[in-house]
Amino acid sequence: MSQLLVLYYSSGGTTRQMARQIARGAASVDADVQLRTVPRVSADHEATGSAVPDQGDPYVTLADLQQCDALALGSPTRFGNMAAPLKYFLDQTSELWMNGALAGKPAGVFTSTSSLHGGQESTLLSMMIPLLHHGMLLCGLPYSETDLLHTTSGGTPYGPSHFAGSNNQNPISEEEKRLCFALGKRLATLANQLAKQ
Repeated sequence: MSQLLVLYYSSGGTTRQMARQIARGAASVDADVQLRTVPRVSADHEATGSAVPDQGDPYVTLADLQQCDALALGSPTRFGNMAAPLKYFLDQTSELWMNGALAGKPAGVFTSTSSLHGGQESTLLSMMIPLLHHGMLLCGLPYSETDLLHTTSGGTPYGPSHFAGSNNQNPISEEEKRLCFALGKRLATLANQLAKQ
């Protein structure tokens, strides 16, 4: 049984909801799924937060990342880029990079934006760059996932996306949910196939 790590940062809650749909997709092919998040980054250089979140999923560790067989990485959009807390965590993965710990493992990305043209695809691409440096095998969504052809909210071949609205008022659409589910299923299936080789 492969282990899928769904690692995300969520400030408004929709990226977290997408992470859960991805986890459901992976579980549908009997993957062991870990949901993990990252802490906020403080603007005060001396501020420290709790080592354990007050609510929600646990914070990720480097060991979680090293031990996974596949990775789904998610972030809200920040000016067409991943959010700083996720980038901060990834910047601390040099040891794993030096050891090639993630090389050859499948990975996919997902995002949520407050505006429909708020940089969904560029955010997904920004998350792909460190994964490529780690030697991971990037997995997108093919157009055989027909929701890509019909969605009027989020969804890209680079990975699932969600259009949350300016006040985070838009629920995740059925198309967006199915695309998240499809990514989780694809990643877990790929990890299972690679484990048999």
